[in-house]
Amino acid sequence: MSKTTRATLALTKAGVPYSIHAYAYDPDAARIGLQAAEALGIAPERVLKTLMAQVDGKPVCALVPSDREVSLKKLAAAFGGKTAAMLQPAEAERLTGYHVGGISPLGQKRAVPTLVEEEALRHERVFVNGGQRGLQVQLAPADLVALLGARTAAVVT
Repeated sequence: MSKTTRATLALTKAGVPYSIHAYAYDPDAARIGLQAAEALGIAPERVLKTLMAQVDGKPVCALVPSDREVSLKKLAAAFGGKTAAMLQPAEAERLTGYHVGGISPLGQKRAVPTLVEEEALRHERVFVNGGQRGLQVQLAPADLVALLGARTAAVVT
């Protein structure tokens, strides 16, 4: 497994301190973020899953704790929209340039407005996908928000 991805290159280029954590990816896992947390031995609320959605037909990215569900109503409101829906996997892959199970919020092919669940800011360090299946990067949530130019809001149920 390569530990150099568009995501890690973006972090390095920006001078953001991070660490890389590889694990044995299970393609049959129902919830990838929870599988990553268990494999790495960390609390699932520290692993943020990358969700690709659309608000009023425009693509957005949401990062929420892997043990929580996003409220589409709250997500739409956080982006100033009326309706939200999850993108189909093929559309998410086309937009980001990553494969499902390895979609990182960092180094996406096309940058889209991004939101980080405000609960993530309670942690000193969080994990996000590193740009390939079985790879997580750990960094400070404030650095993640700053690098992505993300907004923060409470969007989980």
